[in-house]
Amino acid sequence: MVREINKTELNELLELYLYLHEDSIPEMTESLKETWNIIMNDMNHHIIVFEIDDKIVSSCVCVIIPNLTRGVRPYAFIENVVTHSDYRGHGYATKCLEYAKYIAEQNNCYKMMLLTGSKKESTLRFYENAGYNSSDKTAFIQWLE
Repeated sequence: MVREINKTELNELLELYLYLHEDSIPEMTESLKETWNIIMNDMNHHIIVFEIDDKIVSSCVCVIIPNLTRGVRPYAFIENVVTHSDYRGHGYATKCLEYAKYIAEQNNCYKMMLLTGSKKESTLRFYENAGYNSSDKTAFIQWLE
């Protein structure tokens, strides 16, 4: 079942992020709790999860960004697309991305964007099959300390 995350599921999400790019679960500091509360109280920040047998197995983040151009229509940014390694290849991340698209459409977004650091052909094909393309725009990233 695809849905938005519940406030009580932070630990499960952090465990799932071990299959993204994290190498450990962060300590439950005040900063982490505060960040979680900010995210949970932000109506434009959506953490989408796919659940099987009460276990979160896939997720993505969809942030709706207000915008002053394109008829004052917002756009959506997708981040942290991840599926537990034992559950890959079953379409769960696709369901999360479809739910993100639904949220974007409900918010009258004119586009959705995502970035991936992966160069794997299978990952790039996955995003193309989900409706994204890499030819319309060029992304630049500046990492901050």
